[in-house]
Amino acid sequence: MTAKLAFDNEKYIQEQKNGILERAKKFSNKLYLEFGGKLMFDYHAARVLPGYDPNVKMRLLQALKDNADILLCIYAGDIERKKMRADFGITYDSDALKLIDDLRGWGIDILGVVITRFENQPSALQFKSKLERRGLRVYTHQYTKGYPTDVDSIVSDEGYGANEFIETDKPLVIVTGPGPCSGKLATSLSQVYHEYKRGVFAGYAKFETFPIWNLPLKHPVNIAYEAATADIKDFNLIDPFHLEAYNHKAVNYNRDVEVFPVLKRILKKIIGGKSFYKSPTDMGVNRVGFAIMDDDATREAAKQELIRRYFRYRCEYVMGLTDKETVQRVELLIRDLNLELEYRRVVEPARTAAIKGQEKGRGNEGIFCGAAIDLGNGTIVTGDNSKQFHAASSLILHAIKHLAEIPDKIKLLPSNIVDSVLNLKTNVLNEKTLSLDLMETLIALSISATVNPAAKLAMGKLDQLHGCEVHMTYIPTPGDEAGLRRLGVNLTSDPNFSTKDLFIL
Repeated sequence: MTAKLAFDNEKYIQEQKNGILERAKKFSNKLYLEFGGKLMFDYHAARVLPGYDPNVKMRLLQALKDNADILLCIYAGDIERKKMRADFGITYDSDALKLIDDLRGWGIDILGVVITRFENQPSALQFKSKLERRGLRVYTHQYTKGYPTDVDSIVSDEGYGANEFIETDKPLVIVTGPGPCSGKLATSLSQVYHEYKRGVFAGYAKFETFPIWNLPLKHPVNIAYEAATADIKDFNLIDPFHLEAYNHKAVNYNRDVEVFPVLKRILKKIIGGKSFYKSPTDMGVNRVGFAIMDDDATREAAKQELIRRYFRYRCEYVMGLTDKETVQRVELLIRDLNLELEYRRVVEPARTAAIKGQEKGRGNEGIFCGAAIDLGNGTIVTGDNSKQFHAASSLILHAIKHLAEIPDKIKLLPSNIVDSVLNLKTNVLNEKTLSLDLMETLIALSISATVNPAAKLAMGKLDQLHGCEVHMTYIPTPGDEAGLRRLGVNLTSDPNFSTKDLFIL
């Protein structure tokens, strides 16, 4: 799907590179740069800033790699509780492994992995062993003694000094990690402490994409970021320290503002003199706001993302993955912008498709599901569930038939192929759910394409679904979710289950 471009990646890379190098010059020996947000596949940024390259930070890293070492941080608690990255459906420790592979694919090696707030958690120990046996250097950092109030303990051999020093060679050290609260700040400051003990004039700075400091506080892009972090209760505010120091409004978020007085004292204690920064905004090196070319387009995209987040949290709530307060926080943000859920164009058609399926008696177990996709050219295609197909499967088949201009009466999947798969599920695999989920449907379609020209033509249209908006009236089954993720659509769903069973494969 072709979207209206609102962001200039080339300008951003140049602005951001210059900003980082300019900051590094202020420290004669070394700069530890905390990379916040996602280093790769930043789909949130791509959704709210149309045209944003999800891997633009990797391109920036390539431009800096001759002068930079990279440390990857991961919080031991996230490993232990198997915290998930929602857009990939994988745990944070798996995401860390994927990130290392992706970096290598871009010709960039990491110096080492730091497991933070390490307390010999069994899963964290297993993760450490796995990395070390693959030849990676792994460091473990404990919870910092005295943090956050006892600065004398923090900046001491029992505080930051208790952590193993990580030898680095380059003048710029990029400290990154999967997701928020991974321990990037503590790792950076621990390193700065050790550097000063060795007589090295090292500095600290932060690179965070959101919130965008030079957009208004209530700009939809900043509100969408607040929604994205509602589960960890982040919220945006005007940086009071920046306002006092410069009489200029800048947007930051609560954790940076709350920790700044402590961080300022810590840095003063380390360097034994005056603090380098007057505000948390000063610490940041963020030029993303200067690369926005179309403010109206970003506002519209951010409103859509806000609604998407709300649907996600509602589903996570009924699945027991988040709390009611998170849902309510995002609901208030939606009300602040006077938005209705139906502002998302695919919501109403999906619900209508479910009703039509009910009228035709096409549901399984008396449950009726509908789905809709916006093809980006004003066309919305729908699908509903049946005895043979999940609603997601029906939807994708209808969509690619439409794109290939194949008449409705021509079948992409002949009955003999469908019956063969259904027979396998019934008589061999003994599955309770017989209708085909999306992954099963796509595999059957690939088989059909070997003998069916129409199926082959339709399959060639699958890549045109990337970036399209999809809504379903039910929480997708694993096979539906995996298929839709592989197709790269932006999915939302109503908080309903597709079956009365509690256990779903």
